[in-house]
Amino acid sequence: MSVADTVRVLPHRTMRSLFISLSHRGSLARMAVRSPLTRPVVARFVAGETLEEALAAIATLKRAGLRTTVDVLGESVTSAELAAAAADRYVATLPALASRGLDANVSVKLTQMGMEIDPELCLSNVMRILDAARAVDGFVRFDMEDHTRTDATLALWQKAHEGYPKTGVVIQSALRRSAADVERILAAGGRVRLCKGAYDEPRSAAYVDRSTVDANYAKLMERLLTSGSYHALATHDPKLIARAIAIAEREGIGRDRFEFQMLYGVRRDLQRTLAERGYTVRIYVPYGHEWFPYFMRRLAERPANVGFMLRAIVKEETRRLRGH
Repeated sequence: MSVADTVRVLPHRTMRSLFISLSHRGSLARMAVRSPLTRPVVARFVAGETLEEALAAIATLKRAGLRTTVDVLGESVTSAELAAAAADRYVATLPALASRGLDANVSVKLTQMGMEIDPELCLSNVMRILDAARAVDGFVRFDMEDHTRTDATLALWQKAHEGYPKTGVVIQSALRRSAADVERILAAGGRVRLCKGAYDEPRSAAYVDRSTVDANYAKLMERLLTSGSYHALATHDPKLIARAIAIAEREGIGRDRFEFQMLYGVRRDLQRTLAERGYTVRIYVPYGHEWFPYFMRRLAERPANVGFMLRAIVKEETRRLRGH
């Protein structure tokens, strides 16, 4: 049995825990970033390491009728200087997008802005990003990280939203608390991106059975769709997408009242199909040098991605050994 075959038969939760654990291994990250073998595979999920590379990828998506949101990769910074540098990259990204006629829409992780170093430092960095967004009439979404950061993320989002309403936040259907959080956000007039969740959470905080996570997603999705506000449904699951469409048609909700969101490089066929049917499809486009934790979470979510990666690496190594 090949390594790829072995990966496919491991239990999903075991796979998830393994790759999320590996995402925190600094030594492995450094090795992966330096290796030329990883680049062709990572390029499927990451739009480049530089802003210019990302802008070219986003322009291609726009020509295909797809909308975008940009993630400048990085998280859990360890110094105020690194947090400020991360905010600087967002401040540069927003006008660059606008000047090229691309969506001035970004997604931000608060641990990258220094949330775990100093909440005031984090707020200061976020406010700089909001000022850059305001200057180009852009939109800022706060990504949700693991359950230990949910309260802090929602509190900071609310402060940001009061000063600049074109902000949103992510809710994960895997978390037991999410129904209450959705109601809190709706009451504040906020916009939600609903996803399943990409973190290895304890049973006390999260549902671990995939069917239960999906059932909670469906329940939260219906609440958002019928709320009268504009929200984003982040999923590649055809059954959940079909259910969302059925709810919208049943309730007379126009296609301009919600959007689907998908990850760069994942289910590109489905992205195109939905866009051709007249639905708004927004692609989450990550770029930057610090791609390793993001990439490992993508592997954790879809075991098939692991086999894809291993086959690509084996193919590249075989070509190298043959002198091609």
